[in-house]
Formats: sequence, C-alpha cells, structure tokens
Amino acid sequence: MIAQLLAAAVALTTAQAPRAAAPSVSLPFPSGDVQTYNIIQWDPNQLPRIYERSDQLPLTDEELTKLSQAGFEPAQLVKMIEERRCACDASADGLIRLKKAGVDKTVLAAVSRHGLAPNRQLDILVTLDFTGESRTAREAFLYFFVDDGDITRVFSANLPELLQRRNSHETMVDRSDIMVARTVRRIQLAGHVPLKTYGAHRVMVAASASPTLTHPSQLTPQERAKAQTYSFDYPRASLQSLCRLTAGYRRDAVLAYKWNFEGSRFECEWN
Repeated sequence: MIAQLLAAAVALTTAQAPRAAAPSVSLPFPSGDVQTYNIIQWDPNQLPRIYERSDQLPLTDEELTKLSQAGFEPAQLVKMIEERRCACDASADGLIRLKKAGVDKTVLAAVSRHGLAPNRQLDILVTLDFTGESRTAREAFLYFFVDDGDITRVFSANLPELLQRRNSHETMVDRSDIMVARTVRRIQLAGHVPLKTYGAHRVMVAASASPTLTHPSQLTPQERAKAQTYSFDYPRASLQSLCRLTAGYRRDAVLAYKWNFEGSRFECEWN
C-alpha cells in the first residue's frame, strides 16, 4: 500500500456579525479560472470499491532506478513489474527520465504496458453531522475550495435544501452518554474532484451565508476566521485516491432552531 494520511480538526464558534466587505488578502488559491460544483447532487453509491491491501507494494520510478543501477537484470525487473505493477510516471517525460537514469528499454516497455493509469480525479466522501434538534443552519452554505494549478474548484452545498429533503444516505446517530443525550443527524454525499495537476494541493472548508462565492477571497473576515485550510500531496498514479471531508454543526445556544458550523476534518488515503 502506498498511503498518505493527512488530518486536522478545528472547532470554533463565532457569533454571526453583519456582513462587511472582505479586505484584499493573499490566499493560497489562484485568482484565474473558476469551476463550481453542487455537491448535494452527489450519492455515496458512486464511490469505487476499496482495493484489498497488499504486502507487495507497486514499484515506483525511484525503486526501478535503484534496482537497475544495483545490477538487477532487465528480465528480473520486467517480471517484478508484471507481478506488482508500477506506480510510475509512464508519460513521455517520465520514460525519458528513466532512460537517462540507465533503465533498460525492455523495462521501459514494461512500465508503459503495466504501469498504473495516471490519476485524473480523486473520490471524496463528504459527511455532514448535525448535533441537536434544530431545523436549519445559521450559515446556509458549506463550501470547500480546491486549488488546481491555475484553476480554483469550488464545491458548495445548499444546506436548507439538503436538510428539507430525505437523503438517500442519511442516518440518526445516538451519541448519548449517562449525563448528556445527543442526537446527530448524519448525511453523506460522495462525488469526484477532477484534478489536472499532481503534487501539493490545498483545500479550504468554510461556511457562508452567501450562495454565490467563487473564491475564498469573497468570504467575510468572520467566515474566514472559522474556515480551515488543509494540504495534501496528490500522486500521479495510485490504485485508489480517496479523501474524506467531515463537517460538524451544533445547535445554537441561543437560537435553538439553528445549527452553527463547528469545524471540519479532512484526510486523504492513496493505495
């Protein structure tokens, strides 16, 4: 298994303040093209099957280069690739780098034939937890922004619409203990995040009263203070690319019919 796990959790509560013009700030997201997605149309049934973990990890570019320079015969390396596959860069540039590193042409052919297909998107499971008996959210829209080279991808959920309907994957979770009874309404959505660039990416999760945000810079100072930013390293190839985003809401102490955004958690796993 090739796996990477990134996780963080933040829980903040801030009273809603009157909307003010957001100051001009530098944020880690491009200011060029924007693509938007409505995540409440997602369905967890879209998630791919989970691959069984194996003790025999796929080979990488670095491992192939190291084995080749250590004197392993090309036929041995080809056999390894056939048995274990190769999470290698089989693009023209990737094959050129391997050739310059001294990897035999028969091994390059095996990389091209048996290498994992390059990732084009990551699968994401979104879990929304609403704790307490309320009816709507104080900030009506949940956003998460993903930077992708010169594009900012904007994913949003209209929470009033989501909460007013019966969702395909919705459960009531009892988290009661001896002292405190807590009922959690849990809604799960699943979809895909198209990504055209590999390597480091950033995600910002935020709650907002605005239905038309297209960039994190449009968040108010209060909304930005409650937002969380995460980073992940997107591999060029993997058997599975799965990220999980959990957002938590809790009943307002004063306005009992409203939920407040409490924070989020984001983690990714590459197999």
